[in-house]
Amino acid sequence: MATAKDPVCAMVIEESDAVGTSVHDGKTYYFCSMDCKEEFDENPEDYAD
Repeated sequence: MATAKDPVCAMVIEESDAVGTSVHDGKTYYFCSMDCKEEFDENPEDYAD
């Protein structure tokens, strides 16, 4: 299974368990909670690598 690190809280999660995803500059980001996704969506430049 593929894992991903939530860019907001740094929690490592299974991609299949992600509560939500966002795409920024062609990269998909995975989130452990809607709060993290909403924070990322408001300021993606602060969290995108």
